[in-house]
Amino acid sequence: MTGRPRLAVTLGDPRGIGPEVVAKALAGHPLEAEIALIGADNQIAPISAARRIGVGVWRRDEGEVSAGRIAVSAVEQAVRLALGGEADAIVTGPVHKHALHLAGFRHPGLTEFLGHLAGDRDVAMMLAAGTLRVVLVTTHLPLRDVARAVTTERVVRTGRITEAALRDWWGIARPRLALCALNPHAGESGLFGDEDDRVLRPAAETLVAAGPLPADTVFVRALRGEFDAVLTPYHDVGMTAVKVAAFGKGVNVTLGLPFPRTAPDHGTALDIAGRGVADPSSMRAALELAVELAGRARSTPGHRPGVSRPERG
Repeated sequence: MTGRPRLAVTLGDPRGIGPEVVAKALAGHPLEAEIALIGADNQIAPISAARRIGVGVWRRDEGEVSAGRIAVSAVEQAVRLALGGEADAIVTGPVHKHALHLAGFRHPGLTEFLGHLAGDRDVAMMLAAGTLRVVLVTTHLPLRDVARAVTTERVVRTGRITEAALRDWWGIARPRLALCALNPHAGESGLFGDEDDRVLRPAAETLVAAGPLPADTVFVRALRGEFDAVLTPYHDVGMTAVKVAAFGKGVNVTLGLPFPRTAPDHGTALDIAGRGVADPSSMRAALELAVELAGRARSTPGHRPGVSRPERG
């Protein structure tokens, strides 16, 4: 397939810093991609891009419901472009979950919503910062619910999705996975919990992955290049590792979709929106990674990487 990768880029919540960081990120060194911007009509107009798709006018006197509707509509439009073959990857600006839910959104986050829009696919959330790639087995759950939610089958399913993405989108022929432990010291032979031996170890064996390895060492080893990705049992242990390693430069990637999706690793920052001080580094990193992944995905036979549905346990 010839030509430059095509990106569908949403501005996110119109009240937040999304429009600003997108504009700043695109104003820098030119991207080797064709860009379609999607957002509130009056916010995309000033941003330089080859194509603009409006999803309604945003007025500052409108409330969270309107903001949520615009953000959701933009994501839906981006997915339509990708599924229709008009975009090779999508990049989503930061959204505000409370606004989304006031607007009728009933998914834990955009990761799950994207899986639904793409045909109810099994998806996984990756945080990438350079060579450090962390994949979350569970996402937005209270900590008290994590141990029950982390099953051997769920870990294996997440690992298979990760392997497929690393092969198809990153070009890693034989991905090396590590599994982060749930308990301190990987349970210390059951002294601090039996989940690591009872649940995680069988998953690691099935995936031929290292671990489960204690959280206080596995990310250091990954940063040294021992692993291509680390599977983590819950949200904060994975997110913290990436943000400490590369705050402001990490990228959120949705795995398992029939197209790459990236996003910056920060939120809407409503407190600084409109002041012109937002840092576009993470959005720029998300755009650049989307170009890279889309280019590689386009060269994959069938041009639909990540579409296989791992068997459910």
